[in-house]
Amino acid sequence: MNLKFSSPFLFSGLIALASLGACNQNGAKSTDTQDSVAKTAMSIEPLNETEDFPTAKLTIADVKTEKVGTDSVKLTYAFNVANYELSKQTMDNHSGECANSEKGQHIHFIMDNKPYQALYKPENTVTLPVNSEHYLLSFLSRSYHLSVKSADASVLVHFKIDKDGKYVEMESVKEPMLFYSRPKGEYAGKDTQNVLLDFYVKNATLAPDAYKVKVNVGDTTFTVDKWQPYFIKNAPMGDLNLKITLLDASGKELTGDNTSVERSVTLKQ
Repeated sequence: MNLKFSSPFLFSGLIALASLGACNQNGAKSTDTQDSVAKTAMSIEPLNETEDFPTAKLTIADVKTEKVGTDSVKLTYAFNVANYELSKQTMDNHSGECANSEKGQHIHFIMDNKPYQALYKPENTVTLPVNSEHYLLSFLSRSYHLSVKSADASVLVHFKIDKDGKYVEMESVKEPMLFYSRPKGEYAGKDTQNVLLDFYVKNATLAPDAYKVKVNVGDTTFTVDKWQPYFIKNAPMGDLNLKITLLDASGKELTGDNTSVERSVTLKQ
């Protein structure tokens, strides 16, 4: 896996540790100080994702529309879920290591690459303006918000609401796309220790000689060629800015719909 970091924050931490080592040549003890620096240096570590749900399947069963006034439409989505149990706690190697939903496993409902809605029942209602175009990605999620990445665990649709308020599904999406999932919102207390970083790739395979994803976490930038989640450890308290960008095989940033997303989350004691 190609994982290249560029971070003034991490670099300054390494310089500090080197200085402490030099100062310690006279026999003075600096172990406590070194430990303090190590604890405050942010790191980003890949997770070995378990494949617990290879046959999980999510599909859209029905979409109902209802006109709201003259300029909006209410859409009600009904999903079919197979070989996966919503509202159940996920029990695997990473359970209990990061923020977890007490309501259990769910669906991440992502409209136009905005922050997702968590669905604990296979249905959802949204209101959209007439004469508008949208992308909806939905996928199954573990209770601690890690996406299920098996072949049938997600569904992506491109549709429009026409000028008369009718729901019109467009051609299947074939272009490579990248969707942001986690982190999201606010983290407090122990949930700040391991912050899950997870995204969803459609119509693209990540590999050293294929597509890649460039990730910015604060001042840290790295590029990955394998689709997997990460833990952000020891992130500084306050606002944390993130950005994910889909790259082609040559490392060039793709343009077009759903190829780059920025988000900000908040960490507090």
